[in-house]
Amino acid sequence: MKSTKIIRMVIAAMCIADGVVLPIALHTVPNAGSIFLPMHIPVLLCGLLCGPFYGLACGILAPLLSFLLTGMPPMAFLPSMLCELAVYGIMAGILYKVVKTKNKELNIYISLIGAMLCGRLVGGILNALIFSVGKYSMHIWLTSSFVTALPGIIIQIIAIPLIVFAVEKFGGRYMKEAN
Repeated sequence: MKSTKIIRMVIAAMCIADGVVLPIALHTVPNAGSIFLPMHIPVLLCGLLCGPFYGLACGILAPLLSFLLTGMPPMAFLPSMLCELAVYGIMAGILYKVVKTKNKELNIYISLIGAMLCGRLVGGILNALIFSVGKYSMHIWLTSSFVTALPGIIIQIIAIPLIVFAVEKFGGRYMKEAN
């Protein structure tokens, strides 16, 4: 029981660290954050592997620590990203606990895509009502959340389930109580 909690904490810490390191690794590519969404991957993984509490913590701490250590994301985008990533993490964890079909792969995809949609929806609503009032539109939301981000979305839909399958298959006996 205690070892499961420690394992979840270690995985969450690794996901937070990845949320800082992955954007740095892609920093040489112009607009890489908006295209490849490097912070989204560890946050979504954390929610799926460790549950909603750790997913929420990762979604808040990864962009905050990244900003404090590297100045990225810029302060103008930080509040919006904190909220969006927090929703990704918590929703991935909640949906993965709640969605129970007979197909494990389908559970992961439904949870992942559901969390991705919820995070984008909440991020768009908050930008429209709080963070970018008067400067934000449906066109900007659709373009930034889906068109520009399409390579990152594809990477997430391919890579995240593979990582979750691998961790659950090879670390399954340690992760049984995590979800």
